[in-house]
Amino acid sequence: MTETQAAPIHDTEDRDAQTPDRSRTYRWHDPLALADVVASLGGLELFEKLAGGELPPPPIAETLSFGRIEATGIGSITLHLEPREFHFNPLGSMHGGVISAVLDTAAGCSVHTTLPAGLGYTSLDLHTRFLRPVTLASGTLRCDGRVISKGRQTALAESHLYDASERLVAHATSTCLIFEIPAR
Repeated sequence: MTETQAAPIHDTEDRDAQTPDRSRTYRWHDPLALADVVASLGGLELFEKLAGGELPPPPIAETLSFGRIEATGIGSITLHLEPREFHFNPLGSMHGGVISAVLDTAAGCSVHTTLPAGLGYTSLDLHTRFLRPVTLASGTLRCDGRVISKGRQTALAESHLYDASERLVAHATSTCLIFEIPAR
């Protein structure tokens, strides 16, 4: 390896004390095949099928290692995440981008539970507040998302992220654009 070449970076979770490197391997399902099914389902039905294992999780859920996701009613979602080393920044805590992704997912998915088949959403904005660091000691995180207001074209949702001790670690509000899912 020359001085200008960087050593390969590895996603890591192997706790073998003999080696400082860690590694992570994961698989995901075809996201376009899932997108075709999503377009044919109402939002609440979609999340019931995801929670029941009838549909594979989307690739982002595998990438970030989301735990279970529950549609707790129309306009309400709860998802779980175990802090892992591969979520960490150089300071040894969960990267703010990972926290933001979790908050965005919960807020957006809560909006999705209100939509009939053929409609989708996308985030227009996300306003996030980080209140305390997330580390391995934080335990399993729970993120609750709920719709605050929904119109024909936009919806406002919020999400709250709690550690295993029920302390609020971050929260966000999001405006989502509602649109007809284009035919493929």
